[in-house]
Amino acid sequence: MPRYARSEREALAELMSTLGPDAPTVNEGWTTRDLAAHLVVRERRPDAGAGIVVAPLRGYAERVRCEIAALDWPELLDQVRRPPVWSPVSNPLVDELANNLEFFIHHEDVRRAQAGWRPRELPTGLDRALWRRTSALARLALRRFPAHLLVQAPGQGELATGRGGEPLRLVGTPGELALFLSGRQRVARVQLDGAPELVDRLRGARLGF
Repeated sequence: MPRYARSEREALAELMSTLGPDAPTVNEGWTTRDLAAHLVVRERRPDAGAGIVVAPLRGYAERVRCEIAALDWPELLDQVRRPPVWSPVSNPLVDELANNLEFFIHHEDVRRAQAGWRPRELPTGLDRALWRRTSALARLALRRFPAHLLVQAPGQGELATGRGGEPLRLVGTPGELALFLSGRQRVARVQLDGAPELVDRLRGARLGF
């Protein structure tokens, strides 16, 4: 069985090693060091990792992340490369499910912040895996959007979501849709068809985890 989470992790760590700790990322205000620390918190500090998604814990999570970001760069990268087997989000039983989307997105966060980047041609299996996760993400992220929204990934599938109203169509590869729906609209290469005001509203919507 292909291990796309592992291959995306290794590619991301190699790219960050090449670029160094101060390279920009798509995440506003974050360097590669900041992103690496985020990944380490998520996998190695369950006490703080909950703050990534639970608002009252975000202050504590950010303090822990800043402490980890102060590690020597080689040590920080080594912790990204080698997740602990006890981690609730990266142990061998859940790694592919929990991390293929996570590490694909963060790999692109670094790639697309560099000059001259181009979209990758992904393996068919990774496209399928990303569509499975992205279709669920689309239903969750867009369920209250005021339109009858059709999300299409040619060759993979389509789904209808939204609160109803005027039609709007969002088209892209699973990877591009994943980036768009995780709040990275400005770097995602997708097609939007519909009323201009709805297109603009979705491009500027606050999406993500």
